[in-house]
Amino acid sequence: MNYLQPWQSYRQVSTKTASPGQLVVMLYDGAINFLERALTGFAFEDPLEFNATINNNVARAQQIIIELNGSLDMERGGDISTTLRRLYYYMDALLTQSNLKKTRGGIDECIRHLTVLRDAWREMLTGASSEQDSSIRSLSACG
Repeated sequence: MNYLQPWQSYRQVSTKTASPGQLVVMLYDGAINFLERALTGFAFEDPLEFNATINNNVARAQQIIIELNGSLDMERGGDISTTLRRLYYYMDALLTQSNLKKTRGGIDECIRHLTVLRDAWREMLTGASSEQDSSIRSLSACG
């Protein structure tokens, strides 16, 4: 029996039914998760495990950052999109250097940046759903 099957099904359904904002939060969570896994590689004594764990997980996080960067709407996003694009390029370069030199500093810094961004998106989504809930209650009271 394949024990990963239910988890994979859940992930597929959750990504297909998530709002665009929830997808952004999921991408941030994924990048943070991969970078935290990369940090575990620094504990390995075996050079193969050390290098593979860091490299593979940093590369996965970079793919997510590239996806986030590519999804920016530069025409309608204004200054926020420009700032995020610069930050994504910075984090990609930082992770490339950390991966090449096998140093923790850039990975730690990217985790901090991604965590701030993820928490801001979560807060925004929570605020938006609270506003929608109160609007629905107001409409219900009127009807």
